[in-house]
Amino acid sequence: MNTEIINTEIEKDIIHVFKAQKSNTQNIANTDVQIRKGKLRKILAWTIAHEVEIGKALFDDFKKNPSETNLGEILGVVGEIKHLLKHLKSWMKPQYVSTPISMIGTSAHVRFEPKGVCLIISPWNYPFNLSIKPLVQAIAAGNTVILKPSELTPNTSTLLKKMISELFEENEVAVFEGDANVSQILLNQPFNHIFFTGSPAIGKIVMSAAAKNLTSVTLELGGKSPCIVDKTANIQKVAEKIAWGKFINNGQTCIAPDYVLVHKSVENELTEALKSAIVAMYGTNAKESADYCRIVNNRHFNRLNGLLQEAIENGAKVEIGGQTDSFENYIAPTLLSEVEDSMKIMEEEIFGPILPIVSFSTNEEAIAHIKSREKPLAMYINSSKESNIKFFMDNTSAGGTVINDCVIHYGHTEIPFGGVNNSGIGKSGGIWGFTEFSNQRGVMRQKFGTFKMIYPPYTPFVAKLIKFFIKYI
Repeated sequence: MNTEIINTEIEKDIIHVFKAQKSNTQNIANTDVQIRKGKLRKILAWTIAHEVEIGKALFDDFKKNPSETNLGEILGVVGEIKHLLKHLKSWMKPQYVSTPISMIGTSAHVRFEPKGVCLIISPWNYPFNLSIKPLVQAIAAGNTVILKPSELTPNTSTLLKKMISELFEENEVAVFEGDANVSQILLNQPFNHIFFTGSPAIGKIVMSAAAKNLTSVTLELGGKSPCIVDKTANIQKVAEKIAWGKFINNGQTCIAPDYVLVHKSVENELTEALKSAIVAMYGTNAKESADYCRIVNNRHFNRLNGLLQEAIENGAKVEIGGQTDSFENYIAPTLLSEVEDSMKIMEEEIFGPILPIVSFSTNEEAIAHIKSREKPLAMYINSSKESNIKFFMDNTSAGGTVINDCVIHYGHTEIPFGGVNNSGIGKSGGIWGFTEFSNQRGVMRQKFGTFKMIYPPYTPFVAKLIKFFIKYI
């Protein structure tokens, strides 16, 4: 069967499911807290019961260690669902607001209603976590959902389709597998909200498609997240945290430290400490480590290897690592020093196990380096001096920030997660995920009194009354 016929059949299926979900939106919107919690509990139970199966899918996709799958894929999902179960009842209640003096005689509240039919396009780097976490937030808010997982992790995508088909009717939640053609067909539909996780380049395509239908979007993107290490930082502890945050999932983490900005007085000390931390985690030959996964496919391997070789050819020094194997899509944990801004590795988001080290002499120099780039998804500040921390915070902008650690903020259920401008639009996680998938509907009730005194005709008395309100309100 040729591609055109296949795409036509897929489009028919997508339109059929979309229409079915559209017809079912009001039924789902009117579900009470117990029904929604029941759905969340089903997802929680399925996830826990299929831990081994999830681990196998991730291992088959890119040799991820089952413990790393439990940590990076399952733990966050379980924590998010339990947080939703604990707070959903209070979040669904109308939020009553105070009455300003100009509105005496009225009452008002904010009602959280679901947006409707939602599309979630999830990425390949954490294919289970980044599919299910937004899904449970959308379900908690009372929406119907179509999920499009990444074709680059086919084993996990197949597992997700199996999971959702066992738990939901397709007129409530459905999964469509496939490549960019399937994504494009989906983006042509007039969804009420789109939640996309991926690169800024694809994020622009998603946003452009959404604009045609005036569809709201949440874009969780990426960028070059800096990791500052000043001369007051505890170098040994910092090195362990950076090495873990960078090389978990083979560096294929949107909030991984993209490059290190270290004060030149402690650059050598940090470099040596990072080397020791890498060896302690993955041994002298990470290729033989069962704890070190692989690049997702050969295309991404070639991209990363190209960045690495271009940097070396232009003068970058390999401090540790640098070994590659295209057959296994393997790149060793690699540290680069003597890098220059003109190198491609300092222009593009790396999204792999290569960590450039850049030195600075003054805090102002470090800030200038960060501000010369787009606003990052994450920023890491390592310092024991509060005035330095305050300076770095006050003079930068980032989607999220961690002080004296790396990447751990994604798992915090009481703070928002997301980017700013080029690194993302909108926030997710906890209450922010619930509100992102909700329309915050302002409702006002006239209880007594009238505003008739300011109706036309605008007599001198009415004019004075309006001026009085302007002056004293």
